[in-house]
Amino acid sequence: MGKPQALGAGRNLPPHMKQYKKLNQDDIESLAKILGPGLLLAHGERKEKYARDYTEDLFFMPDIVLLPHTVEQVSAIMSYCHAQCIPVTPRGAGTGLSGGALPVHGGICLSLEKMDRILHLDPDNYQVTVEPGLINQHLREAVEAIGLFYPPDPASKGSCFIGGNLAENSGGPKAVKYGVTRDYVLNLEVVLPTGEVIWTGANVLKYATGYNLTHLMVGSEGTLGIITKAVLKLVAKPSHTALMLVSFNDLVSPCRAVGQLLKSGVVPSALEYMERSAVEWSQKLVPLPVALPEGTAAVLYVEVDGFDEDAILQQCERVAAIMETMGCTDLFLAQGHDEQERLWKLRRVCGEAIKMYSVYKEEDTVVPRYKLPELLLAVKEIGARYGFESVCYGHAGDGNLHVNILRGQLSQPQWETAVKAGIRELFGVCKRLGGTISGEHGIGWVQKEYLDIVMPPLQIALMAGIKRVFDPKGILNPDKIFDLHPTAQ
Repeated sequence: MGKPQALGAGRNLPPHMKQYKKLNQDDIESLAKILGPGLLLAHGERKEKYARDYTEDLFFMPDIVLLPHTVEQVSAIMSYCHAQCIPVTPRGAGTGLSGGALPVHGGICLSLEKMDRILHLDPDNYQVTVEPGLINQHLREAVEAIGLFYPPDPASKGSCFIGGNLAENSGGPKAVKYGVTRDYVLNLEVVLPTGEVIWTGANVLKYATGYNLTHLMVGSEGTLGIITKAVLKLVAKPSHTALMLVSFNDLVSPCRAVGQLLKSGVVPSALEYMERSAVEWSQKLVPLPVALPEGTAAVLYVEVDGFDEDAILQQCERVAAIMETMGCTDLFLAQGHDEQERLWKLRRVCGEAIKMYSVYKEEDTVVPRYKLPELLLAVKEIGARYGFESVCYGHAGDGNLHVNILRGQLSQPQWETAVKAGIRELFGVCKRLGGTISGEHGIGWVQKEYLDIVMPPLQIALMAGIKRVFDPKGILNPDKIFDLHPTAQ
């Protein structure tokens, strides 16, 4: 793996990206007074982890890092930065894959890691109010202890923050049955770039009161406001779960099997795809509880859940029959919770395992799920023509294929030119198949150059107009999703 790409604020960036105010000592002292002792980091070594996220090997050092622990502090920080035209990059756990948490202008990295509490758990109304720095898994464990369930479960659920999940509208394996993060958000407390604080909706299941600012904020990648509280919807926790690992001797049959399974009336709680190389690399971190049959090219995870054990077993029998008709070579049924967890852990470490092998670009392609076989074949064909290797896995149940393009031994020109041309062609295929260029990772810093493939200029201009209404000076997470010039008002 190559060394991190050392980029500072303004270096090799377009001229319009150099118009923000550079922090001085007066600014640092003023911000320190807002926070109190120990919550402002200004020295290199302590700031380094905030200069990168999980996106490739990119590295942008912030001038300072702020660690607020109250909404009042966040409000005061944003009010000050708005007045001074200082860029602010909000940050969750830094597990994103589109560069959304990279402080590309230097300036301030505003980490929400200190705001990590469950504020109110309301089992009568199946609701919970949390702060943005709460780890997804910690929320899940807390509500499951009283028989409730928060379904969104990104691969990084053990480390990612709820705030980051909200910013990217994260999904995960359970999305095929339960939906994505947006489907579980009732209301948000948000600090606007000007420092004002609003609630976006109401703590109710139905909302038809003007524009839905809650849904607008979810998935906005920290460009419109900083979420400081979230009221989330919960559901009853299923009492029984079954998980199957199904093997196939070619790459596309598992994708075709997905369509047949869903047509049959079975309602899986997860349908995950992994090609063999993804399984093998992940096995270096997590042993697979069963050996793959000789000749296996790809596997499909099929999970079903519910409240009736007999009904679950009947669904497993139907799944097995359908998989057999689609040419599977083996079906392994995980025995008990521990074996299920081992299988899921192997799936979740895919990205980590690949990154140990090579720097990579992870493309978050998504198409209508019945078009997934066409997309997969196009990925391999484009890679062969442009000279790059790819490893594919993802959420087959909702057509979301993660295409990991490996740098390996590619030269810098190949990585920056040939691979980007191949990605542009791949995204064109997504558009042609009725899909788009991101299902759950967002646009952020690295994907914005491809936005024109799936959006006409008018649509991009409308989104840019919304950004300017919320952030008139362009200081909040600037130049993410699209380029906007800062304005001195």
